[in-house]
Amino acid sequence: MNLGIVGQAAGLFAVTNIDDILVLSLFFAQGAGHHGSARRIVIGQCLGFAGILAVAVAAAFGATFLPESAIPYLGLLPLALGLKAAWQAFKHRDDEDDERQTAEGGPKALEVAAVTFANGGDNIGVYVPVFATTGVGGMSVYAIVFLILVAVWCFAGRFFATRPVIAKALSRWGHILLPLVLIAIGLLILIEGGAFGL
Repeated sequence: MNLGIVGQAAGLFAVTNIDDILVLSLFFAQGAGHHGSARRIVIGQCLGFAGILAVAVAAAFGATFLPESAIPYLGLLPLALGLKAAWQAFKHRDDEDDERQTAEGGPKALEVAAVTFANGGDNIGVYVPVFATTGVGGMSVYAIVFLILVAVWCFAGRFFATRPVIAKALSRWGHILLPLVLIAIGLLILIEGGAFGL
């Protein structure tokens, strides 16, 4: 295995997914105290990133499951989930912290997967030319490194969400931050991609 390709893959993943650590931390904070929520978040993150990889690999081989013009509209997924989370926060605004936690129940795997996939839509545009030029062997190395780093990202997100100072802040403000971050991600994807003529 070429260590140069491993280093390039790690660097490419880090640069294109740095924002995922914040989103994962918010998801882990939202799921704190809910049985199985960490597992659902990790499964969702893996599913979402596997979707990104599948589309990028297929596109590198010339298949286009997702037209380039459709990618900006992926912003509708985190936007809708952010609006849903904002509605839940508004609905439970007068609840005590413990009641709010019980009401929310933690994130679902498919919600995490949808946010991960939508947030990584622009990554596909970066990955396709790299995959197309590295060949099958290089593409395999990239995929393996990326999947290992998804696990590292999940660990980092959970680590940050469980640090006492961060956990306290996320516990107090996470129900507000998560909707804001998801809405911002959705709008950013829509605007940067020129969806709806924006």
